[in-house]
Amino acid sequence: MSQDLLNAYTEPKPATTTVATLIKRMTEKGFVAYKLFGNSREYYPLVRKKDYFSKHVNGLIKNFFNDSASQFASFFTQETNLSKAELEDLKTIIDQELKKK
Repeated sequence: MSQDLLNAYTEPKPATTTVATLIKRMTEKGFVAYKLFGNSREYYPLVRKKDYFSKHVNGLIKNFFNDSASQFASFFTQETNLSKAELEDLKTIIDQELKKK
């Protein structure tokens, strides 16, 4: 279980108990589940990464930006160190979304 996760970490690796606690909490919260294979457990996701991030970003926007996505976007573009290329990529995404409306 946690050995595969520990191997994925670079040094310094977290304690085995830390990884086990994290997995237990994720299981209790319904983010992952597992199948038993003898004494081993194979974990698998119950929530898609996109759905998880969407929920938390929307919560961030609601709680810190007065439920205003434009305030969040303004803060994000002004307070992060985006390159010109990254800003152009964002502009392209916004232009594509505007065409869909």
